[in-house]
Amino acid sequence: MDDSNEFETHKDMSEHTVRSFTEQLETLSTGIAQMGGLAEAQLADAVEAIAKRDIALAEGAIAGDPRIDQLQQQIEDHALKLLALRQPMAVDLRETLAAIKIACELERIGDLAKNIAKRALVLNREPPIRLTQSLARMGRATLSQLKRVLDAYSDRDAAGAQQVWRQDDEIDEIYNSLFRELLTYMMEDPRTISLCTHLLFVAKNIERSGDHATNIAETVYHMVTGRHLENERPKADVTSSTNVPFEPKT
Repeated sequence: MDDSNEFETHKDMSEHTVRSFTEQLETLSTGIAQMGGLAEAQLADAVEAIAKRDIALAEGAIAGDPRIDQLQQQIEDHALKLLALRQPMAVDLRETLAAIKIACELERIGDLAKNIAKRALVLNREPPIRLTQSLARMGRATLSQLKRVLDAYSDRDAAGAQQVWRQDDEIDEIYNSLFRELLTYMMEDPRTISLCTHLLFVAKNIERSGDHATNIAETVYHMVTGRHLENERPKADVTSSTNVPFEPKT
C-alpha cells in the first residue's frame, strides 16, 4: 500500500471514530430528553391529582416511576462505558459526566413525584381544603423551572440555565407562605393536623423538586461553559429556622 492510500485509510478510520463517538453522545442526550419528559409528566400528574382530587392521575404517576428508574440506569451504564472506552476530554467529558448527574437529578424528581402521588391518594379521601390550590400554583412554578432547564440542556444554553438557577427563590417564597398558612390551620383547629401534615410533606416534595431542577441548571451551565456558577445559590426557604410555638387546643 502506498503512502497516499495509507493516509486515506487512516483518515477514514478517524472520521468513523469521531462520527461513532458523536452518535454515542447524541444517544445520551436523547436519553436525557426522554427521561426529562417522563419526569415532567409524572410531576405534573402528581400535582394535578391533588388539585383535581383525581385518583387515576395519582395512580398513573406512581406507576410511571419504574420506567424513569430504568432509563436512569441505562443512561448511567452508557455513560460509564463511554468514559471507559473513549476517554473523552474537554467538552465531551463534561457532556458525558453531565448526563450521569442530570439523570440522577431526574430520577430523584421522579421519586418525589411518586411520593406526592401517594399523598394525593390519602388527601383525596379527606374533605377538600382550599390550600390545595396554593400547592397547585407551587407545582406549576416548579414544572416551569423543570421545563426551562431541560430546554437549556437541549439547546446547550448556559444563559437559560443561569436564569433558572437564579429564580429558585420564587418556589421557596410560595413554600414559606404555604408553610405558615398550614401551621396557622393546625394551631386554630387540631383536627386538621393530620391533613395539614400531609400537605406539608407534599409542599416540601414540590420544593425539593425545584431544588433538583436548580441542580440541573448548575450542571448544564458547567457543561456548556466549563465554569461553575460562582455565587451562592439564592435560597428563600426559611422554614428550617422558623420558631413556631405550637400548642394544640384541648
